[in-house]
Amino acid sequence: MTELSHAAKAILVAEAKSRCLREERGCHPTDSDWNGCWICVHRKGVAAALRAAADQVVPAPRLPYDSCCDVHASAIRAELLAIAIELETQ
Repeated sequence: MTELSHAAKAILVAEAKSRCLREERGCHPTDSDWNGCWICVHRKGVAAALRAAADQVVPAPRLPYDSCCDVHASAIRAELLAIAIELETQ
Protein backbone atom coordinates (compact mmCIF):
# COMPACT_ATOMS: atom_id res chain seq x y z
CA MET A 1 0.00 0.00 0.00
CA THR A 2 1.22 3.51 -0.77
CA GLU A 3 2.07 5.62 2.25
CA LEU A 4 -0.87 7.76 3.31
CA SER A 5 -0.63 11.31 4.58
CA HIS A 6 -0.72 11.82 8.33
CA ALA A 7 -4.25 13.24 8.12
CA ALA A 8 -5.62 10.32 6.06
CA LYS A 9 -3.94 7.79 8.33
CA ALA A 10 -5.38 9.45 11.45
CA ILE A 11 -8.89 9.30 9.99
CA LEU A 12 -8.52 5.62 9.08
CA VAL A 13 -7.15 4.79 12.54
CA ALA A 14 -10.15 6.50 14.15
CA GLU A 15 -12.58 4.65 11.86
CA ALA A 16 -10.87 1.30 12.44
CA LYS A 17 -10.92 1.75 16.21
CA SER A 18 -14.55 2.80 16.16
CA ARG A 19 -15.69 -0.03 13.89
CA CYS A 20 -13.72 -2.71 15.72
CA LEU A 21 -15.10 -1.65 19.07
CA ARG A 22 -18.67 -1.50 17.73
CA GLU A 23 -18.43 -4.91 16.11
CA GLU A 24 -16.43 -6.43 18.98
CA ARG A 25 -13.90 -7.95 16.60
CA GLY A 26 -11.24 -7.85 19.27
CA CYS A 27 -8.76 -5.95 17.13
CA HIS A 28 -7.50 -2.72 18.57
CA PRO A 29 -5.23 -0.90 16.13
CA THR A 30 -2.81 1.66 17.43
CA ASP A 31 -1.79 4.79 15.62
CA SER A 32 1.37 3.03 14.41
CA ASP A 33 -0.26 -0.30 13.49
CA TRP A 34 -3.66 0.33 11.99
CA ASN A 35 -3.07 -2.15 9.14
CA GLY A 36 -3.92 -4.97 11.53
CA CYS A 37 -7.55 -3.98 11.18
CA TRP A 38 -7.71 -3.00 7.51
CA ILE A 39 -10.69 -5.27 6.91
CA CYS A 40 -12.75 -3.12 9.26
CA VAL A 41 -12.16 0.06 7.30
CA HIS A 42 -14.17 1.05 4.27
CA ARG A 43 -12.14 3.81 2.65
CA LYS A 44 -14.83 4.85 0.18
CA GLY A 45 -17.33 5.19 3.01
CA VAL A 46 -14.91 7.27 5.03
CA ALA A 47 -14.21 9.42 1.96
CA ALA A 48 -17.95 9.91 1.44
CA ALA A 49 -18.33 10.98 5.08
CA LEU A 50 -15.54 13.53 4.62
CA ARG A 51 -17.23 14.90 1.51
CA ALA A 52 -20.52 15.21 3.38
CA ALA A 53 -18.78 16.96 6.28
CA ALA A 54 -17.13 19.39 3.89
CA ASP A 55 -20.51 20.16 2.30
CA GLN A 56 -22.16 20.78 5.68
CA VAL A 57 -19.38 22.53 7.58
CA VAL A 58 -17.64 24.49 4.83
CA PRO A 59 -19.92 24.62 1.80
CA ALA A 60 -18.52 25.91 -1.47
CA PRO A 61 -18.29 29.70 -1.11
CA ARG A 62 -19.78 32.20 -3.48
CA LEU A 63 -17.45 33.70 -6.01
CA PRO A 64 -16.03 36.26 -5.77
CA TYR A 65 -15.14 35.84 -2.11
CA ASP A 66 -16.83 38.33 0.18
CA SER A 67 -14.23 38.19 2.93
CA CYS A 68 -11.05 36.59 4.17
CA CYS A 69 -13.29 34.09 5.99
CA ASP A 70 -14.45 32.79 2.61
CA VAL A 71 -10.83 32.25 1.59
CA HIS A 72 -10.09 30.42 4.85
CA ALA A 73 -13.22 28.26 4.55
CA SER A 74 -12.34 27.42 0.97
CA ALA A 75 -8.88 26.27 2.08
CA ILE A 76 -10.37 24.04 4.78
CA ARG A 77 -12.83 22.57 2.28
CA ALA A 78 -10.01 21.88 -0.16
CA GLU A 79 -8.03 20.05 2.53
CA LEU A 80 -10.99 17.85 3.48
CA LEU A 81 -11.70 17.02 -0.15
CA ALA A 82 -8.01 16.27 -0.79
CA ILE A 83 -8.05 13.69 2.01
CA ALA A 84 -11.23 12.15 0.56
CA ILE A 85 -9.58 11.89 -2.86
CA GLU A 86 -6.48 10.33 -1.30
CA LEU A 87 -8.57 7.68 0.46
CA GLU A 88 -10.51 6.88 -2.71
CA THR A 89 -7.46 6.53 -4.91
CA GLN A 90 -4.99 4.63 -2.71
